Amino acid sequence: MIDVAIVGAGTTGISTAIESKKLGVENVAIFEKGESYLTTIRKFYKDGKRVDRDYKGQEVTLKGSIDFCDGNKESTLDLFGSLLSSNQIDLKPQTDIERISKTEDGFELLSSGGESFKARFVVIAIGKMGQPNKPSYAIPLPIRSLVNFNANSIQKDEKLLIVGGGNSAVEYAYDLCKTNPTTLNYRRSEFARINDANAQELQKVISSGELQTKLGVDIVALSEDSGRVCVEFADSTKETYDRIIYAIGGSTPLDFLQKCKLELDEKQTPKSSEIHETSIQDLFIAGDIALQSGGSIAIGLNHGYEIAQEIAKRLKN
Repeated sequence: MIDVAIVGAGTTGISTAIESKKLGVENVAIFEKGESYLTTIRKFYKDGKRVDRDYKGQEVTLKGSIDFCDGNKESTLDLFGSLLSSNQIDLKPQTDIERISKTEDGFELLSSGGESFKARFVVIAIGKMGQPNKPSYAIPLPIRSLVNFNANSIQKDEKLLIVGGGNSAVEYAYDLCKTNPTTLNYRRSEFARINDANAQELQKVISSGELQTKLGVDIVALSEDSGRVCVEFADSTKETYDRIIYAIGGSTPLDFLQKCKLELDEKQTPKSSEIHETSIQDLFIAGDIALQSGGSIAIGLNHGYEIAQEIAKRLKN
C-alpha cells in the first residue's frame, strides 16, 4: 500500500513527492507514462529554451522547500533530477496510469500494461501539454508524418510553417529560421501572449528578413501535394511546405478524467476544493490540469506543497 501515489512526473508531481517526504511521509511513488521525469520539457522544449517560474508575469511567492528560479531547459532538468535523487523519490517511468478507482481502503491504480497499484491518497498532476491541441480541420493520412507538434523531426533546409501565437511557437520560429526557410502563421495580427525577450527576438528576425510571417489569417485545410503539405488559408491563398509544426497549446485529457469518475465543470476542468481535493475524497489534483487557463510552474509547486500538508495531516489522524 503506497501512502501517496502521484500521477505525473512534471514539476508539480515532483514537488508533491518531495514536500510529502519532508513531512515524514515515506511511502511515496510517482507514476510517469514517459521515459523519464519532466517529459513535457524534454519533448516540447528546444535545447536552451527558457523556462519561466511564473506565467505571463504572475508574481507567485513559493511556499515550499523548492527554490525554483527562471532558467532554461537544461538547468530545469538538472534541478529536478537532483531533487529526485537526493530525496530518494520512487519514480516509476513508462507506467501509464489508465484508471483510478476508489476502494474501501483507498484507491486502485490500473496501468495500460495491466499492473495494479494500491494507494491511500492519489494526486493527479499530469499537466496538459502531454496532449497537445490539434487543429479543428482534418490532417490527411498521407501527410501526418509531416505534421508535427514539436521540432524533433525537422531536417535541415526543409521549408517550414510554424503555427501558433505563444512563446513556444515564436521560439521555434526565430530559432529555426536560421537553418530553414520558415514562415510563422498566427490567426491574429499581434502577439499578446509572449514575453518581452521573445518579442524582441521575433522582431529582429522579421526585420532582417530571416523569418516570413502569415499573420491575421487562419488555416482552413491541409492536403497532400507531391509528398509535401499544401496549406489553404482563409484569405484564399495556398502555399506548400515540407513540414508543419503546430505549437497551439495543450488540452485536458478528458477521457482519463472521465474514467476516474471525477466531476467536471462546464469547461471540462475537474471540480476541486481550496485544498485541491476533487469530488472524490482523498484524490487531489494539481498544476495546469487543475486550472481553467495556463498556470505557472510556481503555482504548481505551491499546489504540491499545500496538498502534501493536507495529506500528512490526515495520515497522522
